Amino acid sequence: MNAADIALVLLAAGRGERFGGGKLAALLAGKPVARHCADPLRAIAFRAHLAVVGPDTPPLPGYDTILLDPPGAPQSRSLALGVAAAEARGAQAVLIALADMPLVPPEHVLTMIARFDGDRLASSTSDSTASRTALPPALFGARHFSALCALTGDRGAGALLRDAPALPLPGHAALDIDRIEDLARATRLLAR
Repeated sequence: MNAADIALVLLAAGRGERFGGGKLAALLAGKPVARHCADPLRAIAFRAHLAVVGPDTPPLPGYDTILLDPPGAPQSRSLALGVAAAEARGAQAVLIALADMPLVPPEHVLTMIARFDGDRLASSTSDSTASRTALPPALFGARHFSALCALTGDRGAGALLRDAPALPLPGHAALDIDRIEDLARATRLLAR
């Protein structure tokens, strides 16, 4: 499978409560956090570049945006909206990415696409299957679209990735921006 068969679904509607609100628009090295994730992925020739957004999400050029409805709905609703939009565009798979993970290198995503067998593929924090944590970005083939759309609550698709193969992320790349301290750490990491 290649990128033209896959729709990117960027989840960018988080409320950012632990951050104090507005985390995706917070500046990191001079541009909004969400753009650090969105801009490099826009350069990959996906079938569609979809972003599920909220009222505080900064503009994401090059993306078809889907407004989270109702506003403030849990992450499962964002997933369902994004996957439904991908399916409507004829995607055979979706890459789920989070807009608050600004340090994931695009090379990681390209390697994921090259290794994807059409079923599931997660990123992970470890090489060891016993101790790894499956996390986004993650790829799901079309056979998982119904399960993704049926998820409930404010949890992502982690339960669907428990036994999926995974590609380790470089050490710092799994950082997501949940708190002000995370933004400061990301700033330090980007300055290296």
